[in-house]
Amino acid sequence: MKAILNMVAILCVIVISAYLAYYGFGSDKLLSYSNIRLGLDLQGGVNIVYEAETDNPSAEDMSAAVAMIQIRLDKENYTEAEVSIEGTNRIRVNIPGVEDPQEAISSIGATALLTFEDESGNVVLEGKHIEKATGQLADTGLGNQPVVSIKLDNEGTQLFKTATENNIGKPIIIKLDGEIISAPIVNDVIRNGESMISGSFTDAEAKQLASRIEAGSLPFALTPISSSGVGAKLGMDAFNASLRAGIIGFVTILIYMLIIYRVSGIAADLALTLYVTLIIITLSLIESTLTLPGIAGIILSIGMAVDANVIIFTRIKEELSVNKSVRSAVDKGFNKALSGIVDGNITTLIASLVLYLLGTGIIKSFATTLGIGILLSMFTALVITRILLKTFVALGIKNPKAYGG
Repeated sequence: MKAILNMVAILCVIVISAYLAYYGFGSDKLLSYSNIRLGLDLQGGVNIVYEAETDNPSAEDMSAAVAMIQIRLDKENYTEAEVSIEGTNRIRVNIPGVEDPQEAISSIGATALLTFEDESGNVVLEGKHIEKATGQLADTGLGNQPVVSIKLDNEGTQLFKTATENNIGKPIIIKLDGEIISAPIVNDVIRNGESMISGSFTDAEAKQLASRIEAGSLPFALTPISSSGVGAKLGMDAFNASLRAGIIGFVTILIYMLIIYRVSGIAADLALTLYVTLIIITLSLIESTLTLPGIAGIILSIGMAVDANVIIFTRIKEELSVNKSVRSAVDKGFNKALSGIVDGNITTLIASLVLYLLGTGIIKSFATTLGIGILLSMFTALVITRILLKTFVALGIKNPKAYGG
């Protein structure tokens, strides 16, 4: 009776985990495969690496630059984009859904250092004092033209008031990254901290400039040293091809294990099915970003899970060959296989940890799926497969030939 309950319990766990991996839980489909984000090489997008144009930037400046770029990405509606620091002076930006690298480079990596200068070149106000910037249409004397309307903070309001007092009838030169974009003549003292930046803008350019100004200026200039774009169709073709290859390989393994190891193969197939559903649920739970190398990590860990089962079943066959009972052969086979399986998996797990800590981008994706896969494969091979084999023996399946003997 206990053996039957064990078998029913394991089958229920497999069915429930498979249901969650496919359909998820609740209206948000939590834990399902649909909540696993796809990397740029699978869904298409742009990958850009910037390098700081300064020697030995501080960690604080690098973090500030990352935060500033993230704000700009959000303002450009690139809500799924990712920004990360590489080494000591590089920043990687991944933007899904964008096919033109140059467009992203120009809008995200621009320094956006805004200054207000008098005609002698003295800086009277900096962009850091701008509280709000809005792109809009306004009457500039030449009809409605796209402009950037700005609102200064309290300190900026006082500085601008002083600057306009001292420059009546003279221009206040507005520069963006050292280039003059506007030079309005001061006709009166501006006391309320509100002004407009006009120039030869299109409506879209005015809104983009406003977004960059409001997001703030980067602590240093960034130079794009590499960029690549992957079309959405090419990415999905790669994903579908990888998925097909994975399914064909997995089904082939299930059939092979069943033919070669018989009852033991059934236990392995059930454990491997549970393994695949658990890795999907885990990747969905941690909101992992899946890339082609990540898929390779999953396939590699499936191979290691199969390898663990093969080692166990080989040890069981060796015990059966010396006329041990099936029950005894199962126990001794697992005990003899344990050290080899643990040693092999632990060394690979250490390698994946090093790759995750020292690697970047797609290397981290590979390390993540490989590490998770190894942990889950050890659990399914050493725990689930063992429970299933003991359950089959308890159910009366004790013919050595059924276990490859």
